[in-house]
Amino acid sequence: MDLTDRRTAVTALFEAHRKAPFPSRWRGADVGGIDMVMLDANPAGCVSAWLEQQGLLDDRRWNVLAECEQRLIRVIPELDADGREYYRRLLDMTALVLDANHP
Repeated sequence: MDLTDRRTAVTALFEAHRKAPFPSRWRGADVGGIDMVMLDANPAGCVSAWLEQQGLLDDRRWNVLAECEQRLIRVIPELDADGREYYRRLLDMTALVLDANHP
C-alpha cells in the first residue's frame, strides 16, 4: 500500500472513529492496569498528528503509538462487542501508521 492509499484508509477510519460514541462501559475503566480513556486519546492524537503532517510522525509519537499498539492487542480480547469494535478501529489505524513510519 502506498502512502496515498494508506492516508486515505487512515482518514476514513479516523473519521469513523471521531463520529463513534465512546463506549460508556469503558469510561473511567481500567483493564489490566490500562486506562481505557487514555488508550483512546493517545493513539487518536498520534494518528491525528500523522494525518496533519502528511504522513510523517516524529520519533516520540511513533514510540507512543507502538506502545499503544501493544496495549490494544492485550485488551481488545477482554472487551465487550462495542468495546472491541471501537478499540479495533484504533488498532487498525495504529498499525497502518506504524507500518508507514518505521523508525
